[in-house]
Amino acid sequence: MHGFTLIELLVVLAIAAFIAALTVPRLTGATERAAVRAAARELEAALRGARSIAMAQGRPEALTIDTASGVFRQGSRVGRVPSGIHLAVTTTTGDRLDAQTGRIRFFPDGTSTGGGIDVWAGYNRSQVLIDWLSGRVSIEEGSHASAR
Repeated sequence: MHGFTLIELLVVLAIAAFIAALTVPRLTGATERAAVRAAARELEAALRGARSIAMAQGRPEALTIDTASGVFRQGSRVGRVPSGIHLAVTTTTGDRLDAQTGRIRFFPDGTSTGGGIDVWAGYNRSQVLIDWLSGRVSIEEGSHASAR
């Protein structure tokens, strides 16, 4: 007679359950990591847009970030990070509008007030960094957010 015994089937099911238990948390982390990276790239694009406008129009331009709601504004353009994504802004004292809102300004010569935006969800983190001297915007990705 050909077939499997009940014990053999139980062993195979136990192994499959063990593999699933190891895999599912990794898939969740990958989705969260992708959402953090996408939000960071969206903020990076908005900052580069503000810098381009400042240089092209010969006047200062700013990106304002509301960390409580996840909304960011540059002129009449408004963006929002997905729910579950958290933001923290590091900027100059003069550009801290209130406890939840700050802005990064760019000037006609391409320079900026500098600073950064931390973007995180769970243990996944990215930082959007703005160099004050050159106005260069870059993303630094990290795997674990610092304690908040």
